[in-house]
Amino acid sequence: MNTIVGTYECKVDAKGRVLLPAPLKKQLTLSLQSGFVLKRSVFQPCLELYPMEEWDVMMAKINKLNRFVKKNNDFIRRFTAGVKVVDIDSLGRLLIPRDLVSFGSISKEVVFSSAVNIVEIWDKDLYEKSISGEDVDFADLAEDVMGNINDDDNGIS
Repeated sequence: MNTIVGTYECKVDAKGRVLLPAPLKKQLTLSLQSGFVLKRSVFQPCLELYPMEEWDVMMAKINKLNRFVKKNNDFIRRFTAGVKVVDIDSLGRLLIPRDLVSFGSISKEVVFSSAVNIVEIWDKDLYEKSISGEDVDFADLAEDVMGNINDDDNGIS
């Protein structure tokens, strides 16, 4: 698994093209040949950019679901709705398809935000709102999610 690091602000042109910031492009160098999958996020009004290798791992997990269970079939349909295979062009630009621009309410400025092994693509205003902390107490969230994890011998969570 490739860990991606950083948050980057960029401008989007009228056609939905955005120039990847050099530090992000450098981290994604190994994935440039294989391409990417761009999809709607399940929980947030943003897009998710999967390097193809990471998408293949996700699809292997999803492919284990029994499609004769209605919930599984409904999940697969909704999870893959609007999925697009995309490339970074020779100038380092990503073209965001119009339907995904609309889903993400993307206007003129976007934020690329690392999310471990994928990149979230947010409209800048929506991103700022999501991290403002107004609707979630991050300290409580961190304790709930990570509070009982300590699988290292160094005592650091």
